[in-house]
Amino acid sequence: MDLMANVEDLKGIGPKTAEILKKFGIKTVRDFFYNLPRDYENFSRPSAIREIRPGKIVIKGKISDLSSRRAKKRNLSITEGVVRDSTGAIRVVWFNQSYRLHQFASDKEYYFTGVYELKNGRWQLTSPSAALASEVEITGGPSPVYVAHGGLKSGDFRRLMNASRDRFAGIPDLLPTVSSGVRRESLFKVHFPESSSDIQVGREYLAYEEIFELLFAARLNRRENEKLRAVLVPFEKERIQKFVGSLPFRLTNAQRRAAWEIFQDMEKNVPMNRLLQGDVGSGKTMVAALAAYEAVGDDGGGHRQVAILAPTAILAGQHYESIGPLLSRFGVRTALLTAATKKKAELKKQIAQGEVDIVIGTHAILTDDTEFSNLVLVIIDEQHRFGVEQRQKLMLKSPSGLSPHLLAMTATPIPRSLQLTVFGDLSVSILDELPAGRQPVTTQIMNELEMREKLYPLMLDIHGRAPDAKRHGEHARGQQIYWICKAIEEGTSEVTSVKKRAKMLCEMFPKLRVEFLHGKMKPLEKDAVMERFADGSIDILVSTTVVEVGVDVPNATLMIIENAETYGLAQLHQLRGRVGRGASEAFCVLLTSGDTAPTRRLREVEKSNDGFHLAEVDLKLRGPGEIYGALQHGALDLRIATLSDTRLIARAQKDVEKFLTNPENMVKYKELMANIQKYQQITTLN
Repeated sequence: MDLMANVEDLKGIGPKTAEILKKFGIKTVRDFFYNLPRDYENFSRPSAIREIRPGKIVIKGKISDLSSRRAKKRNLSITEGVVRDSTGAIRVVWFNQSYRLHQFASDKEYYFTGVYELKNGRWQLTSPSAALASEVEITGGPSPVYVAHGGLKSGDFRRLMNASRDRFAGIPDLLPTVSSGVRRESLFKVHFPESSSDIQVGREYLAYEEIFELLFAARLNRRENEKLRAVLVPFEKERIQKFVGSLPFRLTNAQRRAAWEIFQDMEKNVPMNRLLQGDVGSGKTMVAALAAYEAVGDDGGGHRQVAILAPTAILAGQHYESIGPLLSRFGVRTALLTAATKKKAELKKQIAQGEVDIVIGTHAILTDDTEFSNLVLVIIDEQHRFGVEQRQKLMLKSPSGLSPHLLAMTATPIPRSLQLTVFGDLSVSILDELPAGRQPVTTQIMNELEMREKLYPLMLDIHGRAPDAKRHGEHARGQQIYWICKAIEEGTSEVTSVKKRAKMLCEMFPKLRVEFLHGKMKPLEKDAVMERFADGSIDILVSTTVVEVGVDVPNATLMIIENAETYGLAQLHQLRGRVGRGASEAFCVLLTSGDTAPTRRLREVEKSNDGFHLAEVDLKLRGPGEIYGALQHGALDLRIATLSDTRLIARAQKDVEKFLTNPENMVKYKELMANIQKYQQITTLN
């Protein structure tokens, strides 16, 4: 069977259904078979309502008395109803699912699966899933639950999968390291399990398959990188010591260690491929300055060149203002290149002729007419903000036949297990110390109902404090505040919008200067708002997560994150890092909605400022897909495997090495080679 055939080759999938599937990435027969169930339910033994106990339950009955209302004092819709069977009745409640009001027919029976619990003094079934009883096939075993796509519900996927049941026998083997037929048997058991053990056996193989492909891609990347050549940059001890001695502050031990690792890498004629990771404020920019100064060298006027790429013009300008003055005293010529740079043609001519040593800029550096005479080092700040093609475009600006050394920086810590597997070809330097004077951020979880009593007084107190002593702006009247929202305008998301929240805060604090910022604004508009906030002309900045990586504002000492329970742990930590960048005490409020208790994710952020600890927790709570998606363009998208399974990883690593000993395997296993290409793109930096 050809797994790469169009999904329409499968029985029951016509042009309209195929069009829906393709919108959600299900384009081929393989995509369809690998669209795995998100959960399983057992409808064969529903509980009688009079016999139910607290916890997860399955009941069968008819629903009536449906109604929907808005909750008082919060942006929340509540849909309620009553489910009855022959033994009794139970109250069901959905939050922010008003479509449920029109979903059910009063004369038909449904299976409801959810958690039966005590809420606000009343017993209820909270946010249950629902399936029309006549459409549920009772097999006696677990029934798969699929993610709905467009108009296709879980039941539709069960029906389509059942129509293709006989096609599973034709699924070919993928890996040479397992017994023949294991792949098709595993996929069949996952989609048509007769017991929970079937699910476990099937998922274990599929997890191994994912880990094998991931490690294989990383191993191939390492092999390819070892073939590249770069300019050897000799370590100049006295020159570096003189530069470090001129700094107005003392480097941390972590900064010294990271710089030394970079210097050693650049002394080789194989391109450095190093990731510098550390929490916000740990001093990555200073390490980058040391690397750039070393790379430029002092070779009698024929200076080597460095490119420093930042995701925004504001961040590029900030790097230019902090790095430029430090290096200019030693004769290093630094230039800023962004879309707003005046006389760009003249500057690009100087860069091409080698009259500029270090170019700091944004995407403007990537244009075809930006040429370097001797580019030996590329530094990418917040490198996950740039796509694979963008990074590779910059790497090709080196002298013919050579690749530049690469230093990528991120403030999103990577769990050690990810470092050892996903980044098999990557060296990692860690800044695990904060410079002297840096304050930890005090974090507090607060329900939205407590805003008037607790949050608003805290905001007034923060604004009443004297500006941070390190600020240089002339406009600040007090310390400043970030307020983070999810959506730009109100709609079906049910989340308070940036614009509406800004208006509410203007009415609440008429004497304070409130402005908003979001990703749909034009770049120059966003830059102008951030510049006003940076110079103290704005007291409260209401924003989406566009400020997650942004300009350094030491005078901002309070971060408020609305609907905090909807954010990932790493993103919460990154947002919190926007404050506490000066000498003053800083605070972060995680604002929650609804009646549910704070999640473990929020509790972990509340009690810890250690980004590396939080990264490990995040990996356990969410899996690697979302974490890696935040680190680099593209998503890891591991559907089953977990990188905390050291036993499985060890087995796959051994099998990958064995596979690579036979060059014929690279030709023989064509589907495997095609599969790993996506992993190769997202598991390398250059």
